[in-house]
Formats: sequence, C-alpha cells, structure tokens
Amino acid sequence: MLGRHIATEARAALTDTRVVAIIGPRQAGKSTLVHALMKNQAGEERTLDDAATLAAAKADPSRFVRHEGLLALDEIQRAPELMLAIKAAVDRVSRPGQFLLTGSARLIGLRKLPDALVGRMETLELWPFSQGEIEQRREGFVDAVFAEELELRADGAEIRDGYAERISRGGFPEAVRRDEARRARFFTAYSNDLVDRDVSQLADIQRRDALHQLLRTMAGRAAQLLKNERLASDAGLPATTLERYVSLFEEVFLIKRLPPWSASTTERAVRMRKLLFVDSGLCCHLVGRTVKRLVRDDAAIGPLLENFVLAELARQLVWATTRATLHHYRTRDGIEIDGVLEAADGRIVGIEIKSGETVRGDDFRALRHLQARVPDRFHHGLVLYTGDKILPFGDRLSAAPIESIWRTRASA
Repeated sequence: MLGRHIATEARAALTDTRVVAIIGPRQAGKSTLVHALMKNQAGEERTLDDAATLAAAKADPSRFVRHEGLLALDEIQRAPELMLAIKAAVDRVSRPGQFLLTGSARLIGLRKLPDALVGRMETLELWPFSQGEIEQRREGFVDAVFAEELELRADGAEIRDGYAERISRGGFPEAVRRDEARRARFFTAYSNDLVDRDVSQLADIQRRDALHQLLRTMAGRAAQLLKNERLASDAGLPATTLERYVSLFEEVFLIKRLPPWSASTTERAVRMRKLLFVDSGLCCHLVGRTVKRLVRDDAAIGPLLENFVLAELARQLVWATTRATLHHYRTRDGIEIDGVLEAADGRIVGIEIKSGETVRGDDFRALRHLQARVPDRFHHGLVLYTGDKILPFGDRLSAAPIESIWRTRASA
C-alpha cells in the first residue's frame, strides 16, 4: 500500500481537534487512509454506503453517533442530519479525536448540510496520488520555490514519453496499477458511475445525457478560462443550468476552478476562473488522447500538460509548510501566466508551463511583466519545461524541468 502524505497532517489534527474530515473524489483512497489512521486507535469504522447503516443513521442520529474512542464515518454527505448530532456530542465532551469523517462531496458546500461544526472541525483534502506518492517521495517543491535560495532538484531522466505516460495515467489508485487499455475501462466506468449516481443524486437531475456531454466538452477546455456563455452554447445548455452543473462537478471533485490572481496595481487582470480537472488521466480519457498521440502531437499535449502540472502543485499545497494558494493570471491585454502561487505573507511565484525541450528568453516575457508590476511581492518566476537542465535567466527568473516538481524533496 502506498503511503499518503496527508496522513501526517491527519494524525496531528486528531491530537488537538474534535472532528477531522478528509474529503476528496471517490476512489482517491480515503477509506484506505482511514483504515491506516484507525490502526492502534480505540474505536470503530462505519460506512454510510451500506444501506442498513445509512438507515440507522437517519432513523436516530443522536444514538448513532454515541461511541467510545474514535468513530470513523465514511461518506458522511449521505446523512447530513448526523452533523447536528455530532455537534451536540463534541460540545458535551471537548476532547480531541472524537470523529473522523470522510466525504466524496464537499462538506461545507452541500446545500442540505447544516453549518454545524465551525471551530470544531479541521478539513483535509485528499487528491488522487501525487507523482511523489506514487514513487514514495515526499515532495517539497512549493516550499523550495519560496525559500530564500532556490534549490530545485531534477535528474534530467524524464523525457516526453514519460510525461505523456504520467498525464495519461493520472493518480487514481485503480488507474495507476493498470496498463493503458485497462485504465480506459476504469475511467469509463468511473465517469459513468459518478455522473449517474453521485452527481444526479445530489441535485435530482434527470437529464444525465446532458451531464455526460458537458463533462466531455469541459475536458476539451482543460487549463483554459472558464467562459460560461461559450461553454453553455457548445454544450447546448442554458447558462443558468450550466453554472449549476459545473458547480456539481466541483462538489464531487471532478474539477477545480482556479481563481484569478490580481493586486491593486494590476487592475487590468481578467477575473474569469480557469478550468482544472482534478485528475489528468480522467481528463485525457474524456478527450480520447492516447499516450502515443500525446508524444507526437504538441497541440494535444499542451493543455493536458498544463492541467497535469497545476494539479500536481495543488496537491502539494495540502502538505507544504508554506501556506499558499494557487491562481492563474491574465490581463485584458493578453498577457498570461499559467500559475501563480501566493504565500500567506503576500509573496508570489509565477509559473509558466511549456511542452518544449528548450527555453528562450522570450518565454519569460509574461513573468517579467508581472515582476515589473509587483517587484516587492515577486519572489521568483519559473518556466517549467520538458528539457533536462535547471538554468538561471536573470534576476529571480529560472527554467527548470517539470520533473523538479516531484524530484525536489521536502526538507527533513
């Protein structure tokens, strides 16, 4: 069993927080992580995917949550009425480590879920495997780019074929262990089941065919600005319906909408969000891209590579020591930076993603623009590319292989 980096954060949270929630997409490994966390713990596990258990939870929530030690409840979004009972229980006894919850829909975002556990619960997000988790290496890229001296690591061994395989594979445990043909069957079943069951049940949607069509259309726009009117037109949906469906896809962790970055001195920044698929393998499958096609076709690999890199960065934010958020940047004049990491202290790191194996000075044009706009906040600018060398390109500007994201280890 591959270890998960957020296990450390979850164990720490259980020592000082009454309720700990682990949320993330189905099949990302939440239940497996809970089993590992429950070892050597006094308590029990219950899953609300079991019909009898769910019926008992709904029939008498207060009695259902009575327990000794630590109670782990899997898929808590299926019984939102439990949340008030949990609140009452942890208010009576304030000891930490009473409940460990998991959910494959965002707990705070569900409309039917009472906002009951503010100040009592810590929420951790479990993404599909990161590249470092697959290789059993704890990545420290986010912390490294915010350090005073940039110290990245890259072996120079990753070539385009390797990047194409990583994009196509994604990070779902079931997909990681399969070959390309078997992965395709997994992704087909996964997307069908998620749309037909979870998404449809969340909002009682009858037109499942529209959901499937919209998901495929969105996959073709991965790592692009989310232009609702155009997307609605292409998907044949009213704009109001589109927003509702897109929100549902985000609720169940199929997609993430990356917010724009702006500052008071960058008032011409575009305010639209960028569309990001949580798993590159699923996105690749939905648009029908094979590893062979990605290797030979620059147009095919470009957006998927950007989606892959941004999703890897988003994964690392969960366990990085540096508290940071991920954004994109684009001005109305067409200047665009693929990713912007912003630390809690206001420092920013701009990241450009390039599928080519060489880097030129002109590739830093947008990063230099941002550096000139906010010189005091600009910490570093990076062009991540498929070449094999880490190279300086001027004041606080560097090029680095994409593999440095998972080759750069976290400090001890």
